[in-house]
Amino acid sequence: MTIFFSRRRRSHEAGRMSNRYLIYILAEDKRHQTFIRGFLKKIGIGAREMIFAPISGGHGSGKWSVLNQFSDQVRLCRRRNSYATTSLIAMMDADELSVDRCLTDLDGKLTESGQERADRQRDRIARLIPKRNVETWILFLSAKAATASGVDEEQDYKQTKAPEEWSVLIPNAAATLFEWTRPGAALPANLIESLQRGIQEIPRALPAGR
Repeated sequence: MTIFFSRRRRSHEAGRMSNRYLIYILAEDKRHQTFIRGFLKKIGIGAREMIFAPISGGHGSGKWSVLNQFSDQVRLCRRRNSYATTSLIAMMDADELSVDRCLTDLDGKLTESGQERADRQRDRIARLIPKRNVETWILFLSAKAATASGVDEEQDYKQTKAPEEWSVLIPNAAATLFEWTRPGAALPANLIESLQRGIQEIPRALPAGR
C-alpha cells in the first residue's frame, strides 16, 4: 500500500493513531497541491490536518500516479473514518478524456482492488476532475467569471503562462473556490461544467461546519 507522507513523518504517524480530523490529498503535481492547500486553508483546515500523497516525478505521469494510488488511499480513508473523521480529495486532469470517463476509471481501480465504488452518501471522498486541466479552473476562478467568458474547457492553457504567473493566480482562484462552495453561494451562469461538478463534490469531503 502506498503510504501518505507529511512534512513531519512522526506527526503523521501520531495523527493516524489519534482521533483528530485528517484530510488526505491525492493530486497529480505541485500546482494541484498548491491549489488544494490554498482552498483548504481558506476554510480553516490547518497544515497538520492535511496529508499529501507523494507525487510522481516523471513528466506526464501524474494522472497514472493518481489512478494507481487511488484504491489504496480510499481504503486508508475508509478504514480511518471508521473511528475518526477522515476525508480524501483526489484531483486529476481530464486532459483529452471526459470527466465521466475519468470517474469511471477511478471506480474501476476500486473494483479491481475488491472495494466498492465511491458512495456519494457514505464516503467522505471528493473527486475533482478539471477539464481540460487545473489551469482552466485557475483562469476561470481567478477572474471570478467576470472576464472568463472565453475560457474553453477543450483548450489546453497549461503553456500559456509561465509557472510563476500561475503561482500568482492560485491564491485568488482558491479564494473564489472558497466563496463558491459556501452554503447558498450564488454561482455564475457561465460556470464551466467540470468546475460546477467539482463544487458539488467538495462538501462531502469537508468536516461539519467548515
